[in-house]
Amino acid sequence: MRVAMYYNNNDVRLEEMPIPKIGPGEVLIKITASGICGSDVMEWYRIKKAPRVLGHEIAGEIVEIGEGVTGFHVDQRVTATHHVPCNNCMYCQRGQHTICDLLHNTTFDPGGFAEYVRIPAVNIEKGGMLPVPDEVSDEVASFTEPLGCAVRGMRLMNFQPARTVLVLGSGLAGMLNIKLAKALGAGRIIATDVNDFRLEMAKCSGADVVINAAKEDVVKRVFDANDGRGVDYAIMCAAVPQAFRQALEAVDRGGTVMLYAVMKPGIEVPFHVFDFWNKQVTMMSTYAAAPRDLREALELLRRRRVVVEDMITHRLPLERTGEGFKLVASAGDSMKVIIRPHG
Repeated sequence: MRVAMYYNNNDVRLEEMPIPKIGPGEVLIKITASGICGSDVMEWYRIKKAPRVLGHEIAGEIVEIGEGVTGFHVDQRVTATHHVPCNNCMYCQRGQHTICDLLHNTTFDPGGFAEYVRIPAVNIEKGGMLPVPDEVSDEVASFTEPLGCAVRGMRLMNFQPARTVLVLGSGLAGMLNIKLAKALGAGRIIATDVNDFRLEMAKCSGADVVINAAKEDVVKRVFDANDGRGVDYAIMCAAVPQAFRQALEAVDRGGTVMLYAVMKPGIEVPFHVFDFWNKQVTMMSTYAAAPRDLREALELLRRRRVVVEDMITHRLPLERTGEGFKLVASAGDSMKVIIRPHG
């Protein structure tokens, strides 16, 4: 089969690999849609394990099913996640599924930027594969995992309707948080970015106010746009220290700062501890999604409470995956790039 082999963001090669052989409890999926995630182009993170086949936002069709698999059948359309929790450890029992050791050690074979992918038995057993409803297209289904990440973040924040939200960074993660906040009944949504194309998309997706962080004083604009007060939720979707500081300064007393994007290890960001203490701010982080989050995300997509088709700016065949990586890494006039291995 053909795969897109990642060496670095500027070197993704079309190569050949054997189609994975499945065992008991496993399935083989023919990939029909695979989204390029922002984390796929975090070169400092990915290049350590290169060369490898990336891709974890997938949808496809079961073409082979292993002995013992129940609840699924050949020709069924499914979506799956590469990370699944054990549901038994101390962290899972506390509801902290995404810091489970198993979740950090499960994956696909080889990855979503391939014609076929083997889904291991543990992923299926732990709820990491879901049937795609008839009314959901394969492209939309490939958003299940990234939307699930946003769903988890909102739940961890105990998101309440009619509250004000600041989304710092209007890339794909930011856009999903904007759309989800809107669906959950947010009051006023403010979005920032340094890219006018993305700011326009944020506005079209539900942001009431957009701020160009390269040209404007973000914190001042937030207070001006929010009746002189800070926001209830500040969601950091831009992995830069400046966005972290802006989040802390722009959040209201008793508000919550969510670290959604990840900065490189070793980066330290100084901030005023007294102000953090005095405002009684809650600071938290989120990572990945658990099966519960995926189920909720797929239902939101099915009911069209979160509409994602308008975020797809590029659809590319497998042989152009390298072009897709460059589009996402450059953060220009692109939002979601979907790879379609079978056309």
